[in-house]
Amino acid sequence: MISDLQLFIPRPEDGWFYMKMMSDPETMAYNAPWFPPDGCIPEPESEWLDLQKFWIGKEPERFYAFLQRKSDGAFVGDVNYHKNPNRDWCDMGIVIYAPERGKGYGKQGLCLLLDRAFKVDGVSCLHNDFEETRSAAYNIHKAVGFKEIGRADGIVHLEITKEDYLSYE
Repeated sequence: MISDLQLFIPRPEDGWFYMKMMSDPETMAYNAPWFPPDGCIPEPESEWLDLQKFWIGKEPERFYAFLQRKSDGAFVGDVNYHKNPNRDWCDMGIVIYAPERGKGYGKQGLCLLLDRAFKVDGVSCLHNDFEETRSAAYNIHKAVGFKEIGRADGIVHLEITKEDYLSYE
């Protein structure tokens, strides 16, 4: 798949985009069960400073990047993974800024994250879980080769191994 996106390792001065996303109720609606009422992160600037310290440059234990559109340099979302201390996988996440949704960036961003994790950082397995009602998220994960490994309490669990991804490409 040809992508109009690239991974961008954010610098401290790029935090404005992170704070914009974390403060946007439409973007963060999925997060509402953990941060009522709208899912927005209460102190995004503090979160950004922590993210810079604990996530940037910590591969392969953890990885964080913005998704940047190549054509104009605009940021459209972010991706991440981190080793799960209790499982033999890395948990991952992807968020597309609400005004940029519906343009194919979710699938493109997921592919960029998988390439980075498996081909650059040597991760063996990525896992994600989210509410069963999030059909768009489910569909893009399945479209790039994730396998459903279970459901419990309204949450679907998916994973993809390095071997499966490389054979699926």
